[in-house]
Amino acid sequence: MPAPSYRFAALTDVGCLRDNNEDAIVINPAHGIAVLADGMGGYNAGEVASALATELTASEMARWLAEAGDVAGPHDITRAMEICVDNANRAIFDSANTHEEYAGMGTTLVMAVCHGTQLYTGHVGDSRAYRWRADTLTQLTRDHSLLQEQLDAGLITPEEATLSSSRNLVTRALGVEDTVMLDVQAFETQPDDLYLLCSDGLTDMVEEEDIAALMGAPQPLEEMAQALVASANANGGRDNIAVVLIQVAAPPKKAGMLAKLLGKAGPSPS
Repeated sequence: MPAPSYRFAALTDVGCLRDNNEDAIVINPAHGIAVLADGMGGYNAGEVASALATELTASEMARWLAEAGDVAGPHDITRAMEICVDNANRAIFDSANTHEEYAGMGTTLVMAVCHGTQLYTGHVGDSRAYRWRADTLTQLTRDHSLLQEQLDAGLITPEEATLSSSRNLVTRALGVEDTVMLDVQAFETQPDDLYLLCSDGLTDMVEEEDIAALMGAPQPLEEMAQALVASANANGGRDNIAVVLIQVAAPPKKAGMLAKLLGKAGPSPS
């Protein structure tokens, strides 16, 4: 089966209340890679952590894909994603432990790798991946957060979760320990699928039904990214906001035999 093409758009914004932006995004459309991170830490440490996470993961993954080419299988890609993120984690952890000004820094991460007809997601923390397909928005990732653990254990209801004071406490992040576990999933794509990677600056401020309405509106990807960020800011913009949109386009149809013959024959005489 011919591989589809993937179109990318990305946008990050400081929001309405913060002075600096600790969210970071790196996209590499040529290799089908998008990495988004939401940093945490004092001073500018969160910015350092998210920048290291996105830049190191994306560059190392692109280098691996360039060498592996089309022969890379699902297990190979999954393992490469895990290694790239683990190496980025080690770099953040080492920086946090050798530079006093970076002590305690960390970052969430969500990434996508588009390879053939498959889209792979990997995440650590509460930055998320969604899919819009057939007028339905589906959350593909499961938060690594105290709130999610409380929901899973039945300690609180979804309604109570929206008011919880612990909604931003993550249970897994890059830079906190010397190793980190990346949750990786693979999805078979379909033409017109639309994937969203985002930080909690979007999902904390915009209800999923409103995200779905914006993703379902026919508009260019860049305008959709702007609309998502604007919606978060309109609702208060309490945090930095980062979004990546990935649209799946059907592969071009091959010309039929008759069309090829007519093309070779050239235009008919007038």
